[in-house]
Amino acid sequence: VQLQAFGGGLVQAGGSLRLSCAASGRTFSSYTVGWFRQAPGKEREFVAAISWSVTDTDYADSVKGRFTISRDNAENTVLLQLNSLKPEDTAVYYCAARGGRFNLLQLAQTYDYWGQGTLVTVSS
Repeated sequence: VQLQAFGGGLVQAGGSLRLSCAASGRTFSSYTVGWFRQAPGKEREFVAAISWSVTDTDYADSVKGRFTISRDNAENTVLLQLNSLKPEDTAVYYCAARGGRFNLLQLAQTYDYWGQGTLVTVSS
């Protein structure tokens, strides 16, 4: 599976962006997909994840109520809608995919495939 994240950009605080993760590979629809982010000088952190069946989602506390993850398996795409953005949301956002059960989602090392990242910058 190859992943490509895009949709980042510069936005003012309170604004919105929509990130996309496009995947190649026929088995993509069977994978859990997660979004992570890494701010300068900080460790990579979990943002959100969605199960292959679309029935389960999980979010970091810091983004609950502001970010929404969704997927379209027919289009091999996972979206992350970012609303009410804050300067502390500034980071490079990565999408990642993995098989297995829908647990331990916050652990980056459990993901097998990673996209290249897209930069989100939120100005105050």
